[in-house]
Amino acid sequence: MQYRKLGRAKDELSAIGYGCMRFPTNEAGEIKEKEAIELLRYAIDNGINYIDTAWPYHKETSENLVGKALQDGYREKIFLATKMPSWLIKSKEDMEKYLDLQLKKLNTDYIDYYLVHALNKDYWKNLSDLDVFAFLDEKIKEGKIRHVGFSFHDEISLFKEIVDAYDWTFCQIQYNYLNEDYQAGKEGLKYAKDKGLGVIIMEPLLGGKLTKRIPKDINDIWDEANKKKTPAEWAFRWLWDQEEVGVILSGMGTLDQVKENILIASDAYPNHLEDKEKALIERVSKKYFEKIKYGCTECEYCMPCPKNVNIPALIDIYNSEFMFEEDNKERYFNLLSREMGPDKCIECGICEEKCPQNLPIRDALKKIELYYKDKK
Repeated sequence: MQYRKLGRAKDELSAIGYGCMRFPTNEAGEIKEKEAIELLRYAIDNGINYIDTAWPYHKETSENLVGKALQDGYREKIFLATKMPSWLIKSKEDMEKYLDLQLKKLNTDYIDYYLVHALNKDYWKNLSDLDVFAFLDEKIKEGKIRHVGFSFHDEISLFKEIVDAYDWTFCQIQYNYLNEDYQAGKEGLKYAKDKGLGVIIMEPLLGGKLTKRIPKDINDIWDEANKKKTPAEWAFRWLWDQEEVGVILSGMGTLDQVKENILIASDAYPNHLEDKEKALIERVSKKYFEKIKYGCTECEYCMPCPKNVNIPALIDIYNSEFMFEEDNKERYFNLLSREMGPDKCIECGICEEKCPQNLPIRDALKKIELYYKDKK
């Protein structure tokens, strides 16, 4: 296992961290407790020492499971991360309440790496108005939090504003070889590093989309490599090749995934990819993007729709059908049942006026509706 420091923190963190949001579950969607604890402890026994959970994961039960898994001396072997549920915070008292509840659920006296969760412009304004910084400073002094960071889901301009607003130790961004220009992206990665922040990477495999159903033309490109690697290994090595990257989170749900990721992380160094390997990954990325029907960045400037049509979700569902050969009819008809489908569009055009990408949204919604009518 390779270890890296995170920003100004002196801890030696494993290059791969355990993301506790995809534990094995039963038919009712409940965590298989015994199996999940065995997975987590196997990972720790084999070098993974950064464990990341959060209030909402697994329907608010992930922290409880992690707390149980870290008994019997395991808490002392790892660095524990969890997150303030930003959307639930209406007062400073709420900040106190949720941190105390999280400490209790995790059965610990302190959090090593505490993140303000899923910051966007609305959560950021609310938490800034409530002076979240004073709360964080207070908890650091009390010893309940060791290091403070934030996870992010919005535009690059807001990301830079947040980075500059407080003396953060680290941040967490969505980043992979298809998301270089998405949300914080590569620009944000470098900006954070230049400002002294460590960077945690989430969605390195784009929620598994880069590994589950590989289109034949993508597989054909991977097969050209002299040194054969799995799609997961290519994705991880692309990230670890960049010296700005700290810990990569992986939501591992099987022992095989844990073993594969630990093996890859055992010799993952910055600047280790050959030029021809980088070129191969770039070709794969371009091939994926060629399959996109509409270049939506999910900035949500088109929202809210006056008729409640979930435009970004619908375009993502449609694009994913072609990019990753997914069958997304269940996702589509779920939106339809919630009256958020394209059938509610009245073609007012407000969305197109606000779209920074100048997408023909009304035409797109018609095509999406027609496409899924044939899939009933």
